[in-house]
Amino acid sequence: MAITKRQREVYDFIHDFVQQHGYSPSFEEIGTGLNLSSLATVHKHISNLERKGLLKRDYNRSRSIDLLPPRGLFRKQPRPAAEFALPLLGRIAAGQPIEAVQQGETISLGDITRSKDVFVLQVKGQSMKDEHIVDGDFVLVEKASSARDGEIVVALVDGYDATLKRLYREGPKIRLQPSNSEMDAIVVPAKSVQVQGRVIGVLRKY
Repeated sequence: MAITKRQREVYDFIHDFVQQHGYSPSFEEIGTGLNLSSLATVHKHISNLERKGLLKRDYNRSRSIDLLPPRGLFRKQPRPAAEFALPLLGRIAAGQPIEAVQQGETISLGDITRSKDVFVLQVKGQSMKDEHIVDGDFVLVEKASSARDGEIVVALVDGYDATLKRLYREGPKIRLQPSNSEMDAIVVPAKSVQVQGRVIGVLRKY
């Protein structure tokens, strides 16, 4: 599949933006990021990539660019999960001591993510500290557009502000509840919230 150098740059920019923020960029952000002064030019590149099957758009929601996996096209293939495997040497007691026994096992991110469509976000702030999710942690997020009440989600509010909170439906509104007694919940009309994904794990580097 032939694409132009600029189309590749647009594709890569969208890919990297989603990896960093957890949601797709606006046309204005694409233009700014690639020094494209005309939104019409951005629209042309997006339309061409869509026509070539490299992305799709949902015209009923904002920030609706979803990249499709390229087939044999320019992006590096991710390393197999086995390459990220670390030796699992046993279990360690967090309560009463247990016997330490080395075992010939390994554990990898693939054991957590399986075949799910997962991205990673770094946490900024202390709104989820009572869930032991603190500033600097990395959360593994399964891409999803819906969630059950009480799940920890990445939510987009008014198509712009992304936040990590527990989601609760309350009639025509949604409550995004922090796990921090010093912070208030965010209560907004349900139509103002777009779920971007559900948290399935936390990584922390000491």
